[in-house]
Amino acid sequence: MANLSASNHVARVLSAANQVAGVDTETRIAASWRRCLVNHNLDPARRGPPQTLTEAEVRHLAEPMEDLIQVAIPELEDLARVLHDSGYCVNLADPNATMLVSRLPGGDYARMFLEWKIYTGSNFAETFEGTNGLGTALAEQRPILVHGDEHFREQWHMFTCAVSPLFDHAGRLAGAVNITSCRSDLGRSAHELALAVTTEATRRIEQSFFRRRYRASWIAMLPGDGHGMLAYDDDRRVVGACRTARAAFGLSDAMIEDGIDLSHLIQLDDRATRAADEQVALRRADGTPWGRGHLAPPVRTRSPRPPSTPPREKPAGQFSGLHRLAGRDPVLIKGVKRLMTVGNLDLPILLHGETGAGKDVFARAIHAASNRAGRNYVALNCAAMPESLIDAELFGYEAGAFTGARREGSKGLIVQASGGTLFLDEIGDMPLSLQTRLLRVLENREVWPLGALKPVAVDIRLISATHRDLARMAEDGSFRSDLYYRLRGMEIRLPALRERTDRKDVIAQIADEEAPHCRIAADAWAQLMAYPFPGNMRQLRHVLRLAGATAEDAVITEADLDLPPFGARGAEADHTTRERTAIVDALRANDGRVTNAARALGLSRATLYRKIKALGIALDS
Repeated sequence: MANLSASNHVARVLSAANQVAGVDTETRIAASWRRCLVNHNLDPARRGPPQTLTEAEVRHLAEPMEDLIQVAIPELEDLARVLHDSGYCVNLADPNATMLVSRLPGGDYARMFLEWKIYTGSNFAETFEGTNGLGTALAEQRPILVHGDEHFREQWHMFTCAVSPLFDHAGRLAGAVNITSCRSDLGRSAHELALAVTTEATRRIEQSFFRRRYRASWIAMLPGDGHGMLAYDDDRRVVGACRTARAAFGLSDAMIEDGIDLSHLIQLDDRATRAADEQVALRRADGTPWGRGHLAPPVRTRSPRPPSTPPREKPAGQFSGLHRLAGRDPVLIKGVKRLMTVGNLDLPILLHGETGAGKDVFARAIHAASNRAGRNYVALNCAAMPESLIDAELFGYEAGAFTGARREGSKGLIVQASGGTLFLDEIGDMPLSLQTRLLRVLENREVWPLGALKPVAVDIRLISATHRDLARMAEDGSFRSDLYYRLRGMEIRLPALRERTDRKDVIAQIADEEAPHCRIAADAWAQLMAYPFPGNMRQLRHVLRLAGATAEDAVITEADLDLPPFGARGAEADHTTRERTAIVDALRANDGRVTNAARALGLSRATLYRKIKALGIALDS
């Protein structure tokens, strides 16, 4: 049956392409079929998946489109939310029909798109896949609906594509917004409505991109349904025009580069230059009324920091919190001294350490030691926040920016932290698309909330933290190298608890905080000193808090310590190696004197001798 269907489709394609009378095929579809047969030499019966690029190749293609992608994401997310349960996949493609951003629908629909490889990285150029919504809309540079058996290749008949091409600020083809449905129960009229929604979303993306590109200029929105836009400077010289405006006035790149006078296109009265974001009556160049337009003033250059009250002076002991956290560990002491030398400079700080090593506590101490101590300290864990929410939480959004948004909008954490400190924990888990936006915030000192027409100036000190090797990630492309060097104004390494030379002091201090009415017995001390604590400070606090609650007669013994086996055999061997290293280091630091080494390790001399023998440590070496 499938072969018969394919044969019938091939015959229909050939008849329409050869302009056989009586074949009921829409003219644009028939013209595309002819291109596929004559120009592209394609076979309508061929089956197989589309060409799909690797993640690295997709990143390479997306790089020059990052500004446009950033503007488009809110609209794509909005479309995806609205269409999530209707079986539509939402995509943004480049001019060559490669999908760079995809949002799949829910349930079984998503599985179908994954099975047919309709997702990020797939290429649907007409030259490869024949007539299809994405490839044909880009080939003709106009919106199109390709429904069911209008596809050139018979295997795509289960899908319907509604696609609108996307043009940049200069009227050049920049890509396309595509929504594809796999629902056979929806008629063509329903998909035509979807095409209208897609076209309108594309128009909003183009407008937002144009406004962003020319935010330092005046922007005139022209009357009519074409939504033409002109950008001009204070001298009323045209500096930019969208595709619709270029067509309406016959504008070329050369005319815009020469700075054609606005009066040759439209007339404004003198009040218009003093107006602020309002509707005005526009006239054509010959003075005849044209209709109501809209003028938006430029976003003027702001000083790097908005006006604020003078920072209060910090007392002489402002670094006491950092010194307390550093204890007697030489690595941390060195880090604190480096922090003291930079003082209150707006230098980004990158904290590197294992999970649970106290990066958040250290970041709060840095904030408390700065001249921003009296202002906001805002923290976000990039690993704990779903990718779909980080964008809105970090950058904020305008009222009505997307379905489900708060009625009053949201400032976003960056704006909330303005004047103070923003702490981004586990920055290595931030999605690449958001890394680009964060980089621009650090460079421009301004934030573009989702759906906003104007940026918001911000003044933040950024502290980031990670347990990942960002340098290696930057080399292999999984983390933006330019952002990495922006974040690494100063890098401070926080050693793991098992690596700290003042480990006994740290355990004693945390015991005083978590179990203040208890003392630790010798066997418990030996266990605490020997255990590697893969969860670091966080795990130690939990262990001592529980031990303090369960200890009898206010004495914490080895039996009160809930210390699970550390991993499998490999981890146990690693534990043994670390224990041996700790004992050897203690013996060397005390010139081989076992009594002093035992005291430093918190062990009895007999216990230490037993461990020395078990680990094969030669005292005479």
